[in-house]
Amino acid sequence: MSTNGAYPIDRIRADFPILSEQVRGKPLVYLDNGASAQKPSAVIEQISRTYETEYANVHRGVHYMSQMATDAMEAARVKAQEFLNAADEKEVIFVRGATEGINLVASSWGRANLKPGDEIILSVLEHHSNIVPWQMIAEQTGAIIKVVPIDDAGEFLVDEYEKLLSPRTKMVAVTHVSNALGTVVPVKEVIRLAKAQGSAVLLDGCQAVPHIPVDVQALDVDFYVFSGHKLYGPSGIGVLYGKQALLEAMPPYQGGGEMIDRVTFEKTTYAELPFKFEAGTPHIAGIIALGTAIDYLNGIGFDAIAAHEHDLLTYATDQLSAMNTIDIVGTAADKAAILSFNIKDVHPHDVGTILDHDGIAVRTGHHCAQPVMDRFDVAATVRASFGLYNTRDEVDVLVSGIKRVQEMFA
Repeated sequence: MSTNGAYPIDRIRADFPILSEQVRGKPLVYLDNGASAQKPSAVIEQISRTYETEYANVHRGVHYMSQMATDAMEAARVKAQEFLNAADEKEVIFVRGATEGINLVASSWGRANLKPGDEIILSVLEHHSNIVPWQMIAEQTGAIIKVVPIDDAGEFLVDEYEKLLSPRTKMVAVTHVSNALGTVVPVKEVIRLAKAQGSAVLLDGCQAVPHIPVDVQALDVDFYVFSGHKLYGPSGIGVLYGKQALLEAMPPYQGGGEMIDRVTFEKTTYAELPFKFEAGTPHIAGIIALGTAIDYLNGIGFDAIAAHEHDLLTYATDQLSAMNTIDIVGTAADKAAILSFNIKDVHPHDVGTILDHDGIAVRTGHHCAQPVMDRFDVAATVRASFGLYNTRDEVDVLVSGIKRVQEMFA
């Protein structure tokens, strides 16, 4: 296998059992990491170990197994805190995924802070999960949504964004990295300008955390969300980071067990952070295994991961750029390892189906980012998204598959 310097690609690939599988008699080439990443053995084994040796409900039992599970879950919270460099573990809220995290903020913070005429700023780059919740709360509160445009390269237009900001701006909610194009948004400048107007800021970090280190204190961001399944961890678990003062001022999002202090029919009082926002029995094994995924990534190191993935993206971009009939959609100067493209006169779904017969898994469609597709006047794209275990050899297989598609439709 090709490597990037001393990057231990053979050892890393050996950590992911599914990469040894075959699809239609061909070795699996998994290039759909932007949708969901595969899981290393350490994560898979941790899930099994939790259910086999240390499972019980958390925070509620005095018996040994409950204490074991509680300690393991709260240790994972500390790992997530350190992963984001949050100031306190109370600022880490476990949710089902980034989608629930955004809905939590839109509903709880939005109901408490938005009024008619207030403005919410989004961007054309947003995933539907960072559009629809804000539309819903805007309809409920009378707030107005403003949208930052992008240019033909898929770049976030900071100058246009600055024009949209005003004293009426109460929330800026934008992606850190575009899931459809790979564009890395200049979030530090976005946050600085928003703060100058007194606005809160939420970042959708789903596509950022697998590729680059994130420091929420250095960014001075108010809310940050990500999903475990894109971070080589389990599905059904994610993290909402929020500044402690903001979370404490927000009303609960859901009611039920775990988030209560005392319940009477006359009045209920709520638990302290982070439990105020964690109603019901959590995804205990998923939370613990998310901590394992964080350990796994830290063991490789983000500098090494970023260098490896940048090499793959550059190599793939060069290969596709040299091919006739290929249109790369999204050519921002600063990109994560996501490559969206179309083949002239071939529907993306046909491309994906043919590539699948070569064992190549790519994503085709609008990628839950229809405003991006509208901006480029396309119905869909083919998206190859690279992860820490992909190789140049796999890029070569992708290129060969694309050439076969071109020949079939010539």
